[in-house]
Amino acid sequence: MPKVTFIEFNGTAHEVDAKVGVSLMRAAVDNGVPGIDADCGGACACATCHVYVDPEWLPRTGSRTEMEQSMLSFAAATQDHSRLSCQIPMTEALAGIVLRLPEAQH
Repeated sequence: MPKVTFIEFNGTAHEVDAKVGVSLMRAAVDNGVPGIDADCGGACACATCHVYVDPEWLPRTGSRTEMEQSMLSFAAATQDHSRLSCQIPMTEALAGIVLRLPEAQH
């Protein structure tokens, strides 16, 4: 199973297995990664699974949808490489991806 590394704001890293086809948000929640609240359960109806995708990985995650862009407007401290992890399905091409978490989810 491909691996994903989530790095908390304080620098603590969590390497987890992510089943191909499952969202990166679901992989985080299923593995107890702190800092991914996922209040809406992956429906792209909140911004509590906000992550920063390391720039070298960003092109492989696809483009933000209009809905994701709208939800990110509610997130604090967004950056050019901000994504909602519920909107990124795991693929073999993303094996080893690194995602950083913001200080808080809003």
